[in-house]
Amino acid sequence: MALIHSILMGAVAGMRAMTPLAAVTNAARSGNLPFDNGAPRLLSNNLASAGMLALAGGELIGDKMKTAPDRIVPAGMVARVATGMIAGAALAPHRHRGLGALLGATAAVGMAYVTFDLRMRAIARYGQTSTGAVEDSIAVGSAALITQAAKGGKRRRRW
Repeated sequence: MALIHSILMGAVAGMRAMTPLAAVTNAARSGNLPFDNGAPRLLSNNLASAGMLALAGGELIGDKMKTAPDRIVPAGMVARVATGMIAGAALAPHRHRGLGALLGATAAVGMAYVTFDLRMRAIARYGQTSTGAVEDSIAVGSAALITQAAKGGKRRRRW
């Protein structure tokens, strides 16, 4: 069951390559990754976290540009596989980090093709900027929920 987070975060990598790394480094930096995770120590570095957040923000902005390359071009796929692997390993239990990496990368590739097809259909009907904003919301929101769920705790309501 613990590997579901690796799969889900890999799926997010299929939509936005840098969002999973930003979410995982932020969770690692703040101590919110699951106990006994497979995350490399580098992910909890403040500079790494800030860098990943900046790269993810740049990707969110760049995606709306008409000159943005398709996510399924070779460079985009390499980035998605890499970030899916790293995030998948980080969310998996330490003893299963290799499997978590494989599942994250596989989910990233599959979701890249699924979301590319959906996005192209949506762009034809609604335009690039609005569909990109919706996809951004789904990717960022999903990544946040996945890291929170992977930690195992729910936020308590304060009344």
